[in-house]
Amino acid sequence: TLPTRFPFLLITPQYNVEQALEKRATAAGVRIVRDAEVTGLRQDADGVELTVDGGALRADYAVGADGVNSSVRGALGLPFPGRSVLKSIMLADVRLAHPPADTLMVNAVGDAFAFVAPFGDGWYRVFAWDRRHQMPDTAPVTLDEIRDVTRHALRTDLGIQEARWLSRFHSDERQAPHYRVFLAGDAAHVHSPAGGQGMNTGLQDAANLGWKLAAAAQGWAPDGLLDSYESERHPVGRLVLRSSGAIIRMAMVKSRAGRLARNVLGGTALRLPPVAHKAAGTISGIGIDYPGAPRAADVALMDSRRLYEVLRDGRYVLLAPDSARAQLDGSHDHVVPASPADADMPWTLVRPDAHVAWRGGPATLGAALRQAGLSRRP
Repeated sequence: TLPTRFPFLLITPQYNVEQALEKRATAAGVRIVRDAEVTGLRQDADGVELTVDGGALRADYAVGADGVNSSVRGALGLPFPGRSVLKSIMLADVRLAHPPADTLMVNAVGDAFAFVAPFGDGWYRVFAWDRRHQMPDTAPVTLDEIRDVTRHALRTDLGIQEARWLSRFHSDERQAPHYRVFLAGDAAHVHSPAGGQGMNTGLQDAANLGWKLAAAAQGWAPDGLLDSYESERHPVGRLVLRSSGAIIRMAMVKSRAGRLARNVLGGTALRLPPVAHKAAGTISGIGIDYPGAPRAADVALMDSRRLYEVLRDGRYVLLAPDSARAQLDGSHDHVVPASPADADMPWTLVRPDAHVAWRGGPATLGAALRQAGLSRRP
């Protein structure tokens, strides 16, 4: 029911996403420096200076996207309030002798839960947690432990045969009070893995902040644009903490009566289309809107392309008839005109992060462009 050409859950190892992003970044001329440690940060009116492996690196802006133990957040002295929710969560990528019939298999029995999902290449990701056997993150994970918890929660261990990766971690719910310094991804917010919302949330942080930083660095950002990163993304981080926390707390219900109520009431609610649509939109990230800037649909264009293909250029896209090109007259640096296949679609200005900046008609286009700070060449 999601408003997308891809209305499904894609389960893939994180390194596949990382490889795609690295390929994109490298093609854009980015230089990636590996195994470098940031040990200090100093700001002044002209920019920021990082201490990296004992040397100095100066830039106009720095973004702390360095995870839950963010060095950048620590150097800025920002608190990271919150608490630990679950300890000793086990992860494993395994092969199964008896794969489940359904794509996803999940169950919670009060003192344990297990989740099994396929990667599509013969390997399966298992999440497992056992209230009866809480161990520190450093304790090794064994296949026998995974089998035992999976059997307890699912009534079968699915014939777990081998593992290519095993890990144990604890899950926190934390959020930095400010993002404007700048923080993104797990450096700004952490939460339980329930619903698989972490990667989408971090990528959307980056999409929101990236084009705004580019506008500031290039000198055409209107006043307040960088401030809007925090005002738009901080509430989203708070929403994800709430939604993932609600899922994990429902999974941890101890009493039989509580689990029965959870299953009956939750199952009934999710059969209601408005509830199901809201839940799917929140967990997938597709339903995330900002005040005055809803997410743009991936509309078809007259030239057989899609809006999202045009957005890869990193500029605003004006969806309007071919006649609108005359109003742009080639003088707007950061706007790409595109004609939607639906001739009745209202004129729409789409931000580089696929959110709508304006809808209207020819009479108000100029004001919309000025408000967005979209510059004119001399």
